[in-house]
Amino acid sequence: MFDVQALQGCRVLDVASFLAGPFAATQLAEFGADVIKVELPGVGDATRRFGTMTDCGDSLPWLSESRNKKCITLDLRKPDGVVLIKRLVEQSDVLIENFQPGTMERWGLGWDVLHAVNPRLIMVRISGYGQTGPYKDRPGFGRIGNAFGGLSFLAGYPDRAPVTPGSATIPDYMAGLYGALGTLLALQARQKTGEGQFIDIGLYEPIFRILDELAPAFQYKGYIRQRMGPGTVNVVPHSHYPTKDNRWIAIACTNDKIFARLAEAMGRADLADEASWGTLAARERDRAIVDETVAAWTGGFDRADLLKMCEASQVPCGPVYAIDEIFEDPHYAARENILRMNDPRVGELAVPNLVPKLSATPGKVNFLGSELGAHNDEIYRGLLGLDEAELRRLKDAAVI
Repeated sequence: MFDVQALQGCRVLDVASFLAGPFAATQLAEFGADVIKVELPGVGDATRRFGTMTDCGDSLPWLSESRNKKCITLDLRKPDGVVLIKRLVEQSDVLIENFQPGTMERWGLGWDVLHAVNPRLIMVRISGYGQTGPYKDRPGFGRIGNAFGGLSFLAGYPDRAPVTPGSATIPDYMAGLYGALGTLLALQARQKTGEGQFIDIGLYEPIFRILDELAPAFQYKGYIRQRMGPGTVNVVPHSHYPTKDNRWIAIACTNDKIFARLAEAMGRADLADEASWGTLAARERDRAIVDETVAAWTGGFDRADLLKMCEASQVPCGPVYAIDEIFEDPHYAARENILRMNDPRVGELAVPNLVPKLSATPGKVNFLGSELGAHNDEIYRGLLGLDEAELRRLKDAAVI
């Protein structure tokens, strides 16, 4: 293990708000980037007021998702704010924003301007529909990304309305991950070219990207996948099944060999015969009956016993966990997936730990989301060298 972090020496300006862009910056901050979080004076990032509020005045999502960031206030809409952000851009490697397209340009901070200020700058731009196309000016949030990206249509049961696929914020997190990935790619390219570039992501695009064969299946066969509840297209049994103790177990039989092992565990080896459901085509033909048969078996045992039986037969399975069960699980504990931090404003707080795990240059969480403007002095006085008189003038003018 080296006494260095992977992105040490990389400075990132996070001028974004509400999850997608900020989450991209968080990923970089966790692995050593010096991230400066820029917020509107007196207002701050909307994430501060989103979700469960704490006694310190900031929300749990803010504390968790703004970790390792130095927080400053700056009004980019004012001429003095534009001057200051340009000075910061001169000394930065990356700028991340997720305003509606045209917003940064109206403030005199578009790509052409910032690229001229610092030709090595990498600019991450996340918006509802991207920087181009007929819908680029439409506002967008995660729920819209799920819907427009094609995921919401698949979530739920065929005879009911589409439901939220787990969380309305999935596109925000996915876009943030792709934003971080794009940043790493652009940093690598800059080593070869010496030039920065901008990265353009629409919230719906990461969702569309992960929908396995949805696009080629439609183009190739005209197939429009419908909602299947907990079932999975192309394979069966591959679903969630009830247990005797009123819980749920996930079982995934992705081929005939695994189904044969499941049939053996069920005490029904005959189900895997060629005359029965031994082939995927036969199981697909009788999908509803196959799932009913498996559900009748799982319903006769407690979940813990089912997990042992499936594991003994090498059948992929897992508990369908609620969050309290995650906190009790020994594997989560062994992998240190839950990080407990002592925050000076709220005390001990459990947050998701870093992903991925790097063997030689692991990331770390130094502190949780800070209060508004907590690092103004460090950045403006220390990094930019502003004196007391200039700081007072900017504060009086509500620029910082």
